[in-house]
This record gives sequence, structure tokens and C-alpha cells, in this order.
Amino acid sequence: MATTPLQQSLQRHQPQDAARLPLARALIEAGLVTPWQLFFALRCQSSWNATLTEILTAQGWVTNAAFHSFKAQSEDLRQVDLTRTPPSASAADLLPPAFCLKHNVLPWVKIGDTVILVTGRADHLDDLRAVLPAHLREALFALTDAKQLQAHIALHHRRALTEAAESSVPETESCRRFAHGAVLRHCLFVCLLLLLVVAAVPVPNLALHLLTWWTIVTLIAATSMRIAALCFHLWPKGGTLPAPTLRWSAAAPFTLPAHLTRNGRRARLPRISMMVPLYRETEIATALIRRLTRLTYPRALLDVVLVLEEKDQLTQATVAQTRLPRWMRVVEVPTGSGITTKPRALNYALPFCRGEIIGIWDAEDAPAPDQLEQVAYHFAHAASDVACLQGVLDYYNPYTNWLSRCFAIEYAAWFRLVLPALKRLRLPIPLGGTTLFLRRSVIEEVGGWDSHNVTEDADLGIRLARRGYCTVLIPTVTKEEANCHVIPWIRQRSRWLKGYMATYIVHMRSPLRLWHELGSRQFLGFQVLFLCTISQFLLAPFLWLLWGAAFGLPHPLTDILQRETLLILATTLLLSGTTNGAIWITAVQKSNRPRLYPWILSMLLYFPLATLAAYKGLIEMVLAPFYWDKTSHGKTAEAVDHGTCHASETG
Repeated sequence: MATTPLQQSLQRHQPQDAARLPLARALIEAGLVTPWQLFFALRCQSSWNATLTEILTAQGWVTNAAFHSFKAQSEDLRQVDLTRTPPSASAADLLPPAFCLKHNVLPWVKIGDTVILVTGRADHLDDLRAVLPAHLREALFALTDAKQLQAHIALHHRRALTEAAESSVPETESCRRFAHGAVLRHCLFVCLLLLLVVAAVPVPNLALHLLTWWTIVTLIAATSMRIAALCFHLWPKGGTLPAPTLRWSAAAPFTLPAHLTRNGRRARLPRISMMVPLYRETEIATALIRRLTRLTYPRALLDVVLVLEEKDQLTQATVAQTRLPRWMRVVEVPTGSGITTKPRALNYALPFCRGEIIGIWDAEDAPAPDQLEQVAYHFAHAASDVACLQGVLDYYNPYTNWLSRCFAIEYAAWFRLVLPALKRLRLPIPLGGTTLFLRRSVIEEVGGWDSHNVTEDADLGIRLARRGYCTVLIPTVTKEEANCHVIPWIRQRSRWLKGYMATYIVHMRSPLRLWHELGSRQFLGFQVLFLCTISQFLLAPFLWLLWGAAFGLPHPLTDILQRETLLILATTLLLSGTTNGAIWITAVQKSNRPRLYPWILSMLLYFPLATLAAYKGLIEMVLAPFYWDKTSHGKTAEAVDHGTCHASETG
């Protein structure tokens, strides 16, 4: 007897798909899907980390409500509307909130010894029962809407989830101690120590000598890093994996290459959750949503979480006016102890994410459409100690004005030259705040982000390195809006530098422990990246005086130092200036923006703004260490022009 096409398809998926065949047949018999829709879903399921139902609903062929009704009828399950019959108080605390969010389950009611659990994932019942605590293995199940369930978890466990978001990182690794005046004590101690040294050593102009020579030492260290970046550019060697050509269509669903295996089995395409923190983003929110719809990653595996603050009514109203696709949702962060920071919002939203890979985009970002395919491909290639992938950041408004041009040159140098050099040198990488992708298991292991650190991304890079994890740079580009107004630029840069100061103080609480965990190479790299960066900006006025002395202008050191020493100083300064020029020229060439070449010389006027920002950050470090100086987006025509934000290039 001849077999039908449907029977032949089901036979090809034996035996590994045997457990799914009764559901597939039942869906066909119930008239919920057509045979060709089922063929497509089965083909995807063999290589995607998604259930048959998730694929069908993502394609819009079956609604969640229809599948719940089908499941309730076929397995005699009750359907519950939590807005009418909320969980009983006696049952709500039978499971911790983190478990409830991870498995989308909630204790609904307890009648005697019988517990009824509600879940929004009707196709995960068997898996859910297997992970339940022993005392709940015999519980009964009911079905509800997944969004209703998450809303009730957030409401009932509001305090616990909020406190966990603010204190997820151990206190020894967090800067939340600064609230008790620790920074002020450290600064006073250092100042007192310097005064004692200056008073105890009978050397004229000792303070001037110390500051000047420390400026020169840090300048040499920073210049050496840039020279290494240039050398590695001239002799490239595996700084990043190549960018593969990855495309998919409805006729040929995207899968990972067949040669990528794990434990002898073909690697499956992962589910990716992308968190997008929004705060006071009324100008950019709608444009962001339209940009993200250009993503080509399979919708069944895509989970975009818009993270909004509860008190930010303006952004909530803006998002509410836009119809979100089914793979995009909103998580509101409750008001807590007083801090409103991006890392706190990320920590709160993390348990609500569904993916095994967690990524971050900023409000103004325009990611490459195939960026998540690149992420899946590179994680499939990566070794087990690779915890993070960092993409390239660039700007879609580099020509708005002088400041945006200089900002674009600086970013090109950092992401296309300096970071690859750090990777080649096997040094810790201070992560960027966006186009960042992490293994969920690792970010949960390290406790998420330090909610009190205003440069949480750089701090996370060091904490990952301390635990033996590494970061891989991937050649995928996300374009964002360059801050092109002087005052907002200084405010943004002061927050970054204040975070660098906080990160350095936190990790140097126990220098010997840090040395032991990082090793000598990475410990030295940490000093160059953080201490030298902070010193160079704060001591820039002394550097300017040295430049003047090198060209014959009056300087107190000219009467103290020998001529040979001054010649060495002048040579060092010229080498530094030449290296910076070469870095900027190379960066412009790599970013393929020749119109920026004439503006390279003006970078000499650009970085003094960062010195102003450094002093602002230093003052805030003592007086307001947790103050988040919010950067407003959507201030340029490019930021809201949907047609110019198609970021499809690779680095």
C-alpha cells in the first residue's frame, strides 16, 4: 500500500521524533495546520531549539489560544483566567520566583494535599514535571496565558525580584559599598599618603616630579598598546572568526552547518533573548521597533524584551501606541531603593528572558539584519570558556557635525584596532554596553551586572576574566547615534570614566587576589586599561605642559632636568602623537569613511573635552557615585529616519 507524503515525512523523523508524532497527527486531524505547514515545522524542529508548537505559532499558523484549547480538550486540562481567579495566597510561595519565571509555572491553588499548578507553556508539561521539586511531582496542571502568569509572578514577588536585581553581585565584587562613604575615605587616605610622602622626602618640586613622571609612564604604556594595535593590523592572525554568509528563507530555513556538533550531535540553533533597556526614550522608541523588525533570525527563536522603568510613563505610552510583534514584549522594572541604572534594569529583566543566549541592544541601535545568525554561528564554533561575544559599534550619523566626526574616528579606532589588539595580547576586554551576547548560564553564574556601577559593561568584562572566561570579537556591526552636542557628550563621557574609576577601586580591593585570579599578564593589562586611562585624562594638563616644554615654552622642569632627559621626553611625546595619528588614519580606512580623513588633526581638540568629563566624573565619584547621567537619544535626523538606518555591513 502506497504511503502518503505526510506518512513519508513522519517516517523520516524516526526514531528521534517519535515522541512528537502523536501531537503532529493530532494537529492535522484537528484541522489546526495543513500538511505543508507541518512539514516546514518538523524540518525546522530537527535543528532548532524550539518545540513544534512554538514554530507553528511563530509563523502565525496556530494561535496560542487555539493550541491551549486543543491541549485542554485532548488532555482534559482546565483553562484558567488569572485576572478572574488569581492564585491563592496559600499556594503562591510554594515555588521561588526565579523557578517560576524560568519554567513559566505558578502554584495556583492548594486543596488539602493536592496542588494545582498553572503554566503558559502547554507543550512543556512533561519537561516541567521532570524539574519540579519532589513534593510537587504529583501536582495537577492547568493552562493559562503566559503573559498573565508572568504579570502575577512580578506582582506577587515584586519585592524579592527587586532586591535580587539590586544585590545579585556579591558585595565584595560590587561598588554598592560606596553608599557608605567608602570612596570619600579612599580619596582622603590617598591624599593624606601623598602629603606625607611629599613632606617626608626633602626633594624640591617633588610633587611636580611625581606627577610629571607618572604622566610619562602612563603615556608610554598607552602608546605601547596603540603600537601593538597597529602591528596586529599589519600582521593579522585570528583576532576574530571570519564573517560567514548566512541566509535563510521560508523555503530553506536557516540552520547551523552540519559539521558543527556537540557531544556527537549536530548543534541546534539557539533561542536568543535580546534585552533593550529604554528610559525616557520617547523620540527613539518607535524607530527602534521598526529597525528590529528587519532582523532575519527565525521568529520562533527570537525573544526581544523591551525593559521599561515603572515610573517612566512617557516611554510606556510611546511603546503602547505601537503594535508589537509576537516575538517582542515589555518587562517593567519596579521602583526600588532609589537607584535607576541600566544594570539594575538588566538584572531584573534577566529572569524573564527565555533564551539560552542573552544579548543587549541600546535604544538607538540599528543592528545588522543577520546579526543574530552571526552570533549563533560563532557560539557554535566557540570553546566552552567563551562566555561572551562582542560586536562592532559604529555610528549612522558620523557627519552631523565636528563632534560626531571625532566620535566616529574614536569608535573606529577602539572597536576595529584596540579591542582586537587586546584579544591578541590575551588581555581582559572591557565590554561595550551594546551588541553584547552572553551565555545565559555564565551570566547567571557571575550574578549578572553590578547594579550600582554606572559602567557595568567594563566591570562585567573583568569579572568574567577573573573566573577564567574569555570574550571573542565578531565582525558584525551595530550602528547607533553619535552624541554630537558638547554638554551631553561631556555628561556621557563623565559617566563612563566614573564607572572606570569605580571598577578599578572595586577590583583593586584585594590586589593579590586579583593578580592570582587574572595572572600576571592580565593583571598588568588591567592596570594599563583602567589606571592608565584614568590617569591620562586626569593628568592631561601636565601632559600639555610637557608638550609646551618640548617646543621650548617655559616649564618648571626645564630648570631641573638635564637636557638629555628633556630630549627623551620630547621623543616620547612625538612618538605618542605619531602613533595616535597612525591609529586614527588606519581606523578611518578600516571603517571605509574617507570623508573623515580631513578631521583627524582636529582630534587634538576633541580629547581635552574628555579631561573636563574626567574631573566631573571624579567629583561625582565622591559625592554621587551611583548617579546615572542619562544620555538622550533621537536628537538627530538620522536617528528617526528609518530609511537610513539599514545596518547590513560587517566589520
